[in-house]
This record gives sequence, structure tokens and C-alpha cells, in this order.
Amino acid sequence: MAGEPIIEAQNLSKVFPVREGFIFSRLVAELKAVDGVSFSIPCGQTLGLVGESGCGKSTTGKLLMRLLEPTGGAVYFQGQNIFELEKADMLPLRRQMQMVFQDPYSSLNPRKTVAEIVAYPMRVTGAYRGRALQERVQELLHLVGLRSHHANRYPHQFSGGQRQRIGIARALAVDPRFIVLDEPVSALDVSVQAQIINLLMDLQEEFGLSYLFIAHDLNVVEHLSDRVAVMYLGKIVELADREDLFSAPRHPYTHGLLSAVLTGERAQGGILLEGEIPSPTAIPSGCRFRTRCYAAREICAQVEPAWEEKGDGHRVACHFAE
Repeated sequence: MAGEPIIEAQNLSKVFPVREGFIFSRLVAELKAVDGVSFSIPCGQTLGLVGESGCGKSTTGKLLMRLLEPTGGAVYFQGQNIFELEKADMLPLRRQMQMVFQDPYSSLNPRKTVAEIVAYPMRVTGAYRGRALQERVQELLHLVGLRSHHANRYPHQFSGGQRQRIGIARALAVDPRFIVLDEPVSALDVSVQAQIINLLMDLQEEFGLSYLFIAHDLNVVEHLSDRVAVMYLGKIVELADREDLFSAPRHPYTHGLLSAVLTGERAQGGILLEGEIPSPTAIPSGCRFRTRCYAAREICAQVEPAWEEKGDGHRVACHFAE
């Protein structure tokens, strides 16, 4: 039902151990890739997840798909905690949860034809067999704007945009309800990006799909998303409806991201993000953004800001969000 969450992350965390030495390795640090992330995505809607490279966006997407096991927290898909399921019990859910990867050049098997690539998920799940499988492959290729004769070609014979269309066809093969889109257009030319974005929007409208759209390009996110979550060093620091976030951002980091891409009147009063992102193995005390924040004060180094509701579903973690 529209408006009800199809997927929900609750206090999701992922820590990677950092070891030193080859034979007698020892633990020297912990890399906090995702740290207490919570959000939900209503049926038929898109949540944009933005932030600079290395902030944990892709790791979050992989946790939602259970391609990684979490250090803590839970992911509920249609009310079921997927981390409580045995691997065999995950197979039916795999038909409803799919992923489109960032790099169309490396996410397709170069030794398989397009027909074999698109058919593989259906063979594994037993969704289609025999002639019905062949017809479904042709149907999917047409759906994403490819032709029948493309089925017998190999990935290296296609452009980047065409390869991403193949990846989308593969994701749609088992009739999913939710798709993680991990930077699906970042490796493509601008003109091709527009084609893929329009395709994704058309597919969402036709099939009622829900998306987690991971990106660093805020212009693309604004065009595609219903709500936007801003991530910094493993934490979501702001979450709001698209219009609200772009017109009235509350977090200094969001201000900085928007200032880098907006033009004209929307860019007035913008700020420039300075400095480098701290290492996720040495996260600053208090507010993790304070080392780059123009508004940082003494309390920011001492107390981590609470995740607070500011009205109309606009949530932010900042001592001076007002």
C-alpha cells in the first residue's frame, strides 16, 4: 500500500576491522563505515542518499540487500528482519529486492551474452523456464530500450549507457518491488544520464517500484527523489522531503553540498566546504563534522548532536540547526 514502508533500516551499523601484518596479523583499528543509520522508504517512492565519496553510502546499500552482514541494527523488508533469516529463506526475498551497480563495465560478466546475463536471476529463482524464459528476456530488453538482436551480443559490444540498461533489465528480471541504485549514472555521459534517469522514473511509475538512489550528484537526486538523506562519515545528518531540503537545509554540511552545485538565486549565501573528510578509523569527538564546520563551537567537540525532528518530517543532527 502506498505510504507504508517497504523497507526500513533501524540503527544499522557496519564496522570493518583494520589489521596489520600478513602472517601474525593484529587488529590496529576499526573502520566505522556505517554508524547507527535509520530510515524507511514508503512503497512506490525514492529515497536519495547523498554525501561525499567514502561516507558509507554504498555500504548502506549493500547492507539493505544483505550483501554484507551488519555489526548491529536491523533491516525490515515488509516487516521481516532480513538478518534473522537463514540464507535459504532469503531466496524468495531476493526476487523482491534487487540492485543496480555503479560500474556498468565491471558489473556484467564479459563471458556471457546479454540473454544469459538477463536470464540468470530467473534461472536461479525458477521464476521462468523454457520458452517463457526466452520470451521474458526479449520483453525485458524491449522494456529498457534495447532490441531483440542485442540478446546474442556480449557486454564489450555495447556503450556505457547500453550496459547500464542491461543491468537494469537484469534487476527487473524477477519482478522486484525494491531496487538499490548505487550511483547508476555516475560513470555515464550527461546526455546518457538523462536517458537512464527518465527510464528509471518511467519504470517506477509503471511497476510501482521503490528505490534507494545512491548518488553524489545533487542535481540528479533532486530530479528523481521524493525524500533525501544526507550522509557524513557513516551517519545520516539530515533527512527531509526533497523540496524542503533543497529550499531550506538545516545542517551546515548540507548547505556546503548544495552550494557546490546550485546556481543563481538558489546559491546566494552559500558556503564552501573546506578541508578533508577525517578518516573513518579516527572519527572526531562530538559532532563528526565540526572539523570542517563554519559554525562549530565548544559544545560541538564535547557532545554528539541528537537526531531531532524539526517539523514536517525534517530531521537533523546539529546543535545549531535553527
